[in-house]
Amino acid sequence: MPIFEYRCRECGRVFEELVTGDRNKTLPCPSCNSRETEKLMSAIGAISMGKSADSSCGSACSHSHSCGASGGGCCPHAG
Repeated sequence: MPIFEYRCRECGRVFEELVTGDRNKTLPCPSCNSRETEKLMSAIGAISMGKSADSSCGSACSHSHSCGASGGGCCPHAG
């Protein structure tokens, strides 16, 4: 079940809501109870799993890195 972020057009409050069922329904503002709310676009992070500059560390990396990454690919912080 996704959590969406909304902004009230009346009072400006930004709030999050766990949405089940109809994801397009209008939700009331928890501060002023206005139905004039809009769903905001959320930024998501991306993780790159490309090869690192250290080609000696292949896809079966077993090194222990300070960032906690191991196995399945090289840690970008290795070096």
